Amino acid sequence: MKILASRTLCRTKIFHVTEEHVVEPGGVEAQRAVVRHGPSAVVIAVDAGERVLLVRQFRFPAGGRLWELPAGRVNPGETPLAAARRELLEETGYRARRWKKLLAFYPSPGYVTERMHLYLARGLEPGEARPDDDERIRCRWFSRRELAAWLRSGRIVDGKTLVGLLLWERTRRRSKT
Repeated sequence: MKILASRTLCRTKIFHVTEEHVVEPGGVEAQRAVVRHGPSAVVIAVDAGERVLLVRQFRFPAGGRLWELPAGRVNPGETPLAAARRELLEETGYRARRWKKLLAFYPSPGYVTERMHLYLARGLEPGEARPDDDERIRCRWFSRRELAAWLRSGRIVDGKTLVGLLLWERTRRRSKT
């Protein structure tokens, strides 16, 4: 891949948008708009009873409140694991004694650079949540059965949450066989 020209179209505190004139592998020459967004961390917090903690918050682009796994961006100089720990504490008040990285993925690689790092958190200890000033977050524990029903019915619509819950359920089944 070769970038022939690049210009910034928009810059915000969270991301910026560029337009790139590129030559892609195979010689394809194209114009590409790219949302340049740093990495983020996503947490599947599971308690001793195999319940999963989700947060509900208003998402302006989606036009409503969504149930999601706790998540947030990785700050400059911060590792994805440190961001996962911080986000879990900020959004839910919980700390975890055990962490396991499950995978990293691109939620929308056609035009966004963001890479999400998905972690499993266990050995949870409650504490006081510290959400950002612009966040109104509600937390709730969900049983495996309830999550399965919500996934089947389409009540969970957030992509990172779908990936995380489906992967968690798959790895749980594999560990029991």
